[in-house]
Amino acid sequence: MKTSTAPIDNAKLDAFIGQVVTDMGATLSSALVVIGDRLGLYRAMAEAGPITSEELAQRTGTSERYIREWLINQAAGGYVAYDATAQRYYLPPEQAFALADATSPFAVGALQIVTAMVKAESRIMENFRTGEGMLWGEHDPRLFEGTERFFRPGYNANLVSNWIPALEGVHEKLVRGASVADVGCGHGASCIILAQAYPNSHIYGFDNHEPSIARARQMAEQAGVADRVTFEVASAQNYPAPLSGYDLIAYFDCLHDMGDPTGACRHAYESLAPDGTVLIVEPMAGDHPEENFNPVGRVYAGASTLCCTPNALASGGHALGTVATEEALRDVVTAGGFTRFRRATETPVNRIFEARR
Repeated sequence: MKTSTAPIDNAKLDAFIGQVVTDMGATLSSALVVIGDRLGLYRAMAEAGPITSEELAQRTGTSERYIREWLINQAAGGYVAYDATAQRYYLPPEQAFALADATSPFAVGALQIVTAMVKAESRIMENFRTGEGMLWGEHDPRLFEGTERFFRPGYNANLVSNWIPALEGVHEKLVRGASVADVGCGHGASCIILAQAYPNSHIYGFDNHEPSIARARQMAEQAGVADRVTFEVASAQNYPAPLSGYDLIAYFDCLHDMGDPTGACRHAYESLAPDGTVLIVEPMAGDHPEENFNPVGRVYAGASTLCCTPNALASGGHALGTVATEEALRDVVTAGGFTRFRRATETPVNRIFEARR
């Protein structure tokens, strides 16, 4: 085996080892954040103010011996703060908002996704050798809940205020009353947001994962929009359409997961009203590999390796991947029959595309 004969720069080596240690801490802490969320530790800290390990354990019905170690880990990572004089831990307001406020579930949802995905390590390692895939529904169930928690804040912040207005004439149609298909809807967060914003429209959510559809129906009931949202188990190639076609068909962060994205776009083309629109929300990615060498690209490429690409390989074989280029997405959409495709807007973490006949 050939090894490098280049001299080692000790400063660079030390910096790299430091990065590895940082990654070790982040990986271990991801599970501890999820545990803290599920046990209500962050909420208890937000309510109590500065607190000791004994007091936090008493408030949450947990073991002080575990809480003591958990708090040290959390303070070392900057998730909680420590007053050395008072010997008490506390949540700064920013961390309290991100970790203990039910309206801002982004941080915990993100780490819930990570801890669920890495449980598939052995299966994915074997797939490296065989080239086989792994379906979305085969992952740890925490992945499905985490995905909804992770994406919902972005949809809340952007879907109605930015993304819909960036599409030609779609906002006006939805205000008047339109028929919308949300393909790959998961737990239905995007459907519920649209139904709340546009009460004259009816939203149809489709997903091939039956447990997610069951959960989506529960969430629509809880949100009070069950009369304006219909959820059905269906694939991206066979969901039903009204005779007049849908005014809007949306893919929220899912087209790249599909094993036959061209077939999905072809079915969308056939299911769309003559003047209808397709909304495609995809992760932010560059047109060249090096444009993804950043924290966002690192996360997306990691998720693509562990989840998105395996699902596509298992369900058809055309694996766009999470960091698909705009050209690759354009090729898939136009192969499905569409003649117009453009980037309508973007955020730091998403590209929003519009497709029309």
